[in-house]
Amino acid sequence: MKPKYFLSLFLLAQILFLQIIPYFPEYVEQFYSNGIYLIISIFSRVVFGKIPFSLGDFIYFITILSVLVWLWKKRKSWMTEWKNNILVIVGFISVFYFSFHLLWAMNYYREPLFEKMDIKKEYSNNDLLVFTKKLIAKTNAIQGQITKNDSLKVVFPYSQEQVFNMNLNGYQNLSTKYPYFRFTNLSTKKSLFSLPLTFMGFGGYLNPFTNEAQVNDLGPMYSFPMTTNHEMAHQMGYASESECNFIGFLASVKNDNLYFKYSGYSMALRYCLANWQVRDKKIFKQLLKTVHPGILKNYKESDHFWKQYETPIETGFHAFYDSFLKLNKQKDGMDSYSKFVNLMVNYYKKNEL
Repeated sequence: MKPKYFLSLFLLAQILFLQIIPYFPEYVEQFYSNGIYLIISIFSRVVFGKIPFSLGDFIYFITILSVLVWLWKKRKSWMTEWKNNILVIVGFISVFYFSFHLLWAMNYYREPLFEKMDIKKEYSNNDLLVFTKKLIAKTNAIQGQITKNDSLKVVFPYSQEQVFNMNLNGYQNLSTKYPYFRFTNLSTKKSLFSLPLTFMGFGGYLNPFTNEAQVNDLGPMYSFPMTTNHEMAHQMGYASESECNFIGFLASVKNDNLYFKYSGYSMALRYCLANWQVRDKKIFKQLLKTVHPGILKNYKESDHFWKQYETPIETGFHAFYDSFLKLNKQKDGMDSYSKFVNLMVNYYKKNEL
């Protein structure tokens, strides 16, 4: 059988396989996430981690350019050679699809983190209110320790390169209680596509083919450690956005450095406040009055930054990514980012904030 026909059939086989595998998360967890993937991810980070620029971004650029050149060359012969051209495209998609799942995306089908950590999924309004008040008190205290003035925003004193290395401290501390959150072999890069990422409304992404954590280097620095920790959680094999937010939060607040703790607590608080803004505006306004003005200034700093880049591109890309997440068994789509509030509220019923 010719390769182009084989690859077409192989794509169909992959699609069928991925309809079955979600029913066996325990096997994905055991044999892929804690087996094959661990070898692949560590190997990738060892090989690509020392490269000073984002190799994954460069590969994406070359791939997109090559596809555009191929389409341009085929523009005149498209109608006469349509069958062969379609088989070539399907073959490319087949190889891409296989590589994507083998190198990382099978993690979409692993056991949920709430089962792994024995955390409940549901919580009441009262649970959220109690937790939000505790979170406000904690964030206020750390902001006060840093600035010595509740009206001053936190100004981050470290470079982005320093953040990449200092984040390891938080994961090291976290792994003493949860060994499966142990992180080794740093491979975190400033994305070459930071400006396009900003227009699309994203703080970073994981390149599944090189296992490099790509971080948008243009945004406010106070949130940079939390954003980076989120992408590092993806590197460890957690595909769910809500789970990576939760792991990134834990790694941030477990860091010995106050600025890193502030990054985690302030970002988590913002998610909780946003939750209340939807649930009950009266309670939201009451809670907001108890937050230090300096923290709100950091939030305004972030709002101002992202508003500069608001375009229809962001709306369109969010709609695309929402569909992508849902296709990969994250039924909440883009809303899954904020679903980590469920994990936080129930986790801290048993643990001290």
